[in-house]
Amino acid sequence: MCLGVPGKIISIYEANGLTMAKIDFGGVSREACIQTLPEAKIGDYTIVHAGFGLNILSEEEAMDTLNALEELSLVEQELGNDEEG
Repeated sequence: MCLGVPGKIISIYEANGLTMAKIDFGGVSREACIQTLPEAKIGDYTIVHAGFGLNILSEEEAMDTLNALEELSLVEQELGNDEEG
């Protein structure tokens, strides 16, 4: 299963004729091609899959997704602890 995690565009540049971006995922930066997102700008949030930006999210959508992922992680941890005990 693939999980799309929102990241924040922190820089945009061109490389080999393609529009690229550096994306911040909570302190971890990755590069992604955003050629298909001509409207993207620094500060936008995007979902990246296999090195390509898929879409632009509002900050609210990104935070909602990140909060939901955090809650799932906490539930998973709690369920895992119940199985051990």
